[in-house]
Amino acid sequence: MIRATTATKNLTTRLDIPTGQKFDDFARAFETAVPPFDLQRIKAISADGGTWEDVRSAVADNAPNGFVVFGAIDGQALMSIAGHRRKATQYLMGNHVIAERMYRHHPDALLYAPLRILIYEGEDGSAVFALDQPSTVFAGLGVDAITGVAADLDKKVAQLLGLLGVSAPDELLKS
Repeated sequence: MIRATTATKNLTTRLDIPTGQKFDDFARAFETAVPPFDLQRIKAISADGGTWEDVRSAVADNAPNGFVVFGAIDGQALMSIAGHRRKATQYLMGNHVIAERMYRHHPDALLYAPLRILIYEGEDGSAVFALDQPSTVFAGLGVDAITGVAADLDKKVAQLLGLLGVSAPDELLKS
């Protein structure tokens, strides 16, 4: 049976959060706090017939601050060819155990998980941490259980910013 296309409008809040830190220093601290995803460990768990509890344990080890980086794009390297000099790196940041808490309610959750983070160099040379606020992004799916998990993501992002020496905006704290 072919189903009709659905179109859903959603109001998303983008947050550009000044860090007050030099771009290179902040990016280095971010990459230390949010390590790369350990795909090999997950593959080994799968190959060995491991359980979801094994995955939870592996994620806890891999993501000491709640998140891992699944990938990164050096935007400045791409844009420098056109003459742009401001630094910018995009990260896919998330936690697949948290994502599963949303996926179980609807697979569309993976459209927004992992989160897209942009760290860019502001006019003054300091880093700006930008993201679409998770609770507003996932609210567009219209599933209360998913929106509740996304509100927890807001708070986890706020905690990460605090760890990095940045005051989280009210939008992340009051969701």
